[in-house]
Amino acid sequence: MKKNTSPYHLDGVPELKTALPLGLQHILAMFVSNITPIIIVAGVLGISPEQKTLLIQASMLVAGLNTLIQAYTIGPIGARLPIVVGTSFAFVPVAISIGMKYGFEGVLGAALVGGIFEGLLGLVIKKVRKFFPPIVTGVVVLSIGLSLLPVGINSFAGGVGAADFGSLENLFIGTVVLVTVVFFKQFTKGILSTGSIFIGTIVGFIIAIIMGKVNLSPLMQAEYLTIPKPMMFGFSFHLDAILAMILMFVVSAVETVGDMSGVTMGGAGRETTDRELSGGILADGLGSAFAALFSVLPTTSFSQNTGIIAMTGIMSRFVVATGAMFLVVGAFIPKIGALFTIIPASVIGGSLVMVFAMISISGINLITKEPLVGRNAVILAVSLGLGYGLGNVPAALNIFPESIKLIFGGSGIVVSGTIAVFLNLVLPLDEKTVVEKTA
Repeated sequence: MKKNTSPYHLDGVPELKTALPLGLQHILAMFVSNITPIIIVAGVLGISPEQKTLLIQASMLVAGLNTLIQAYTIGPIGARLPIVVGTSFAFVPVAISIGMKYGFEGVLGAALVGGIFEGLLGLVIKKVRKFFPPIVTGVVVLSIGLSLLPVGINSFAGGVGAADFGSLENLFIGTVVLVTVVFFKQFTKGILSTGSIFIGTIVGFIIAIIMGKVNLSPLMQAEYLTIPKPMMFGFSFHLDAILAMILMFVVSAVETVGDMSGVTMGGAGRETTDRELSGGILADGLGSAFAALFSVLPTTSFSQNTGIIAMTGIMSRFVVATGAMFLVVGAFIPKIGALFTIIPASVIGGSLVMVFAMISISGINLITKEPLVGRNAVILAVSLGLGYGLGNVPAALNIFPESIKLIFGGSGIVVSGTIAVFLNLVLPLDEKTVVEKTA
């Protein structure tokens, strides 16, 4: 039997010369986002620089291993899809609030329980699948894409907080990367086309070096070998912290459902199966519990990598696993991690603006599987109008307690998803739809 080497097939195993750059472009898109949450929380909670370094290494290890589990599964755990996993930004605000009250061990205790709770959700997801038809999952995927666009633009302009944010140099570098990605994607074939993001990043990095925008000192100062340490901080358990964290894990589950739908729709033109949804949510939750054992924040599927799959059509689990191995190896060799961190934000942002827009397009493809009229149009209009609107104007919720604002006043994804689920349940089906379903 001939070996399947197609990068476009779920079980395809392309040659390493093809898989390496395709896997590496996944890591380039997510690396900084994976380590930034723990850097933020560690800084606020006063964790020592030495411990912070170990936490960064542990974040890389956990992200790599959880990505491998999503791709290749352990029993029922894992979606068996090319899902890239990393530390979730969504948990940063709640982690800081819990940490200020109970210390970092309180954060980890709540995350451990919350991760197990989400894992249990994965066991019953088949029974609630009817709540997530294409119009609902499409709204969630579209909301994810729209909420990430400002993140891409912020990177394009140099990164939030950068002294030269919005400078001509940053905008020039981002534009060159974007043009390079589009050119190789549209006007070349084979590995040059599928690896367009990787090529654009290399081109942008070289230009940034020439322009003096790359600081090599972190690379020079990084050690050659470290061993990530589990259980550095221990755990403490507090009911209010656990409840707040569980609510955030429900949010994470909704986003993961959207990401999985984005992967299968963008890469294979189909909806997710019950098995994929169940395994994916199981891995999302239990992977976060595993992350807590290594003293890092909860992990989840990364939407930017969903966008890469939608853009390139590369569905090979082997490609994603190849990228995951960069994270695992980098967890033991700090210089590898440092190499990723010195890439300027504008270089990464040059491709992210297109990648995030592709997520939105995957959502549109899901939404338009049925005619966008009548009931479906109302669901989309109300859920997206309120969700995306509140996500951009969170001050509209100032009358509510902090816990409510934390959940519903962030990106707007939760509001959009919740309203879409609710309207899908209460609005009667259009007469034409009822006739078609009973025919």
